[in-house]
Amino acid sequence: MTQPSRSMLLRKTLPVLMTVIVLAVIAVAISMFGSTVINRVTTVMFVHIVLVLGLQMFMGNSGILSFAHVGFMAIGAYASALMSIPAENKGRSLPNLYEPLMGVELGFLPAILVGAIAAAAFAAITGVALMRLSDTAAAISSFALLVIVNVVLSQWNEVTNGPRTLAGVLKYTDLWTAFGWAVIVVILAFLFKESALGMKLRASRDNMHAADAIGINVVKTRWIAFVLSAFVAGLAGGLWAHFITSFQPDALYFKMTFLVLMMLVVGGPQTISGATLGVIVITIIYEGLRSVENNLALSGALPFKTVGMTEIVLAVALIVMLALRPGGIIHTVELGGGVRRRREQKPSASA
Repeated sequence: MTQPSRSMLLRKTLPVLMTVIVLAVIAVAISMFGSTVINRVTTVMFVHIVLVLGLQMFMGNSGILSFAHVGFMAIGAYASALMSIPAENKGRSLPNLYEPLMGVELGFLPAILVGAIAAAAFAAITGVALMRLSDTAAAISSFALLVIVNVVLSQWNEVTNGPRTLAGVLKYTDLWTAFGWAVIVVILAFLFKESALGMKLRASRDNMHAADAIGINVVKTRWIAFVLSAFVAGLAGGLWAHFITSFQPDALYFKMTFLVLMMLVVGGPQTISGATLGVIVITIIYEGLRSVENNLALSGALPFKTVGMTEIVLAVALIVMLALRPGGIIHTVELGGGVRRRREQKPSASA
């Protein structure tokens, strides 16, 4: 293999390997030394990595802010739960469910794939119009899409049990299941970034008119990326549903949207390793702040209530982060990119 080929291979594989190694170290450490609570938090963190990377595949490469992906996660969660709840339990969990669906009972993998396909199908239908809009209009429309999904899930009593808790979902997702899917999606996100579609999408992000001038179908490119990222978000919803096992539509609404967007923005929306790191950092901060908030509330040490302190502190931190480092922790160079650059610069320096 020639030197340029080895350099190219290193450039493509080193960030993937380093990101996966970081996740593997966390998974092994938690499984060996973590408590039950920390194990649960880490499992949810890996699910969030799947969701955030799904969002990064679209938002990070297209530059279009999307609020809709938590809605796609909700579709994936409810669809996979509906497909996997044991037939004998559906009468209790969903007493008004349509008769043809009463006897449907799929395993874990088929159920989450059905959920992901349902999310992708919804994105494919709505994305036809959304991807024709300008950046600002598309962002606002995606927010409206999130609201529509929440309203439908909250009112469709026959399928979702309405605003009440949907229970009876079997628990299939554990630490290693979530870790495995996180690794798969990390690899998928890197492959998408290096693909022709990913490069076309970034070209349209940098200069839409120039991309259109050289023959890139911007609307079609954005639409395909939107559908693919919705599929990944639907997968995250299925993983989440089969870990939480009982949930309401509002669990996947504004609060989750804010948290997920913050993870992506803080980590760095243009890099996969940055988005992954953002999930890890925000999870640690969020759980730490929530623990402090709960302890203060129980102790009564302060003369006022501390409800919402976690969200306020996170919001202030996000404002500070956007002011000081708007590109995120890892802006444009993936984890390990600096090592590659130093290796490539060594011969020229010695010469």
